[in-house]
Amino acid sequence: MKRRHFLGLAGLTGVAGALPGLSFGYPSVDLTAADDIEPLELSEAKWRERLSPEAYKVLRENDTEPAFSSPLNDEHRKGVFHCAGCDLALFDSDTKFESGTGWPSFYTHIEGHLLSKLDFSMIWPRIEYHCARCGGHQGHVFEDGPEPTGLRWCNNGLALRFEPA
Repeated sequence: MKRRHFLGLAGLTGVAGALPGLSFGYPSVDLTAADDIEPLELSEAKWRERLSPEAYKVLRENDTEPAFSSPLNDEHRKGVFHCAGCDLALFDSDTKFESGTGWPSFYTHIEGHLLSKLDFSMIWPRIEYHCARCGGHQGHVFEDGPEPTGLRWCNNGLALRFEPA
């Protein structure tokens, strides 16, 4: 089974549909990879060569970097935030906002470039999202963001690379 199909099945529609009548308070997002996204699948050894040990933990092992540790928190130039694992564009700088949480936050993403699934690692379910090309863990999405979406895409800075315009 391809990664994008698995994440789609394990995503909101698959799991939430299996739990009718239960409301866990997580945002309703349904992410599907764009048709032109070709999956990038590398061995663990290749990922370790490609990424720093810290970025490997975040992108490949779903770790979270310490709050306020990323220089991207203070990145305010025009440009695009890319996946640090495979360089897929994920967020436009115009959608970045200061959330006060200590992680780069965005109110929306580049359509078709992220996939989601339910994350039960903190007991209460959260929506985790990943790069649609390499499957690299990016962060979680919450319903406490600004208009126009009301969402906060809370991203690990180690999972991103900024490219100025």
